Amino acid sequence: RQKIKTWVVPPQKRQSAYEWVRKQIKDNGGQAFIICPFIEASETLQSVRAAKVEYENLVKKIFPDLRLGLLHGKMKSQEKETVMTKFRGRKLDILVSTPVVEVGIDIPQATIMLVEGAERFGLSQLHQLRGRVGRSDKESYCLLFTENTDQRTIDRLKIMEKFNIGIKIAENDLKLRGPGQMYGLRQ
Repeated sequence: RQKIKTWVVPPQKRQSAYEWVRKQIKDNGGQAFIICPFIEASETLQSVRAAKVEYENLVKKIFPDLRLGLLHGKMKSQEKETVMTKFRGRKLDILVSTPVVEVGIDIPQATIMLVEGAERFGLSQLHQLRGRVGRSDKESYCLLFTENTDQRTIDRLKIMEKFNIGIKIAENDLKLRGPGQMYGLRQ
C-alpha cells in the first residue's frame, strides 16, 4: 500500500477543498467517504456536523452534480447493505457516514477520506478511518476538517500529516498527551 497524503484543512480552505474533491471524483473516477462525528444534530454542540444534516447540505448545495449516499448506525441492516452495495458498485460517488465504516469496509476505488470535526476523534480512530482508502494503486488522500483553532488541537491532528504508521502515531500521541495515571484522575 502506498502512503495516503493527509492534510489538516483550516476553515478558510473548506470551499477549495470541496472543489478539489469534485475534481478528483470527476477526473480520476475515485470515490469519497465523508465522515461526521454524529448521526443527528446536537443541541449543545451546534458547530459539530451531523451526518443527516451534512448529507442534505452536500446534496443540495455543495455536490448537486454528484451521487451521494448516507450511512449510519441507526439504519436497518438491509438499508445499510443497500447503500454499501451501491457504493461498492460505483452507483454513488460520495458516501456520507458516521464512523460505522471504520473497520471492515473494502472499497478499492475509494481514494478520498474526508473527516468532519476531526478533533472529536482519537488519532487511532483517524488512522483506522484513513485506512479505508488507499486500497488500490491509485493515489489516495485524507482531509481532516476542523473548525477548532486551538494550537494543541492542530498539533495533534498534524501528527496524522507526518506519520502513516500506527505505532509512530501512537508514540507521538503519547508524547503529546502523556501516559496518564494508574491511580488518579488523569487518563
